[in-house]
Amino acid sequence: MGLSTRLVAALAILAVAAAALAGFAAGDSATSTPSAKRDAMAQTAKVQGAPGRELVLSRVVVPAGAKLALHHHLGTQVARVESGVLTYTVEQGSVVVRRGQSDASPTVVRTIKAGQTGRIEAGEWIVEQPSDIHRAANNGSKPVTIYIATLLEAGAPPATPVS
Repeated sequence: MGLSTRLVAALAILAVAAAALAGFAAGDSATSTPSAKRDAMAQTAKVQGAPGRELVLSRVVVPAGAKLALHHHLGTQVARVESGVLTYTVEQGSVVVRRGQSDASPTVVRTIKAGQTGRIEAGEWIVEQPSDIHRAANNGSKPVTIYIATLLEAGAPPATPVS
């Protein structure tokens, strides 16, 4: 797989992490509901071939019991679950869950379509487009760690809530 495909995959991972870390955890108000934490590990606004875009690599940790509210991303994002199991619901659009190295013919595990919920397990990854409206949760007992690469419009938030 070429550099551009790897960048897109890395971007998708960053977007998922960004959404988790952006504080879009449901029930985030006065309760003690856990929320996801996003760490922007690297980024650049000098993306050749994508003027007006920023490329961000993030790590998102979603604690047990945390829920990420309905949102989408203003760019393409690649997200890879490193550990744990993420419960992922698509409201609009669809995502293909893959397993394996992106440059070595990864296996399609499943497609999560609008109105469906699926599990994304450690070693699996997805690509999210701006038209994919989704939410996620960690229904397990251990944290979920996600690596995300996002190619966003310059200045755009990691995730945009949808009401």
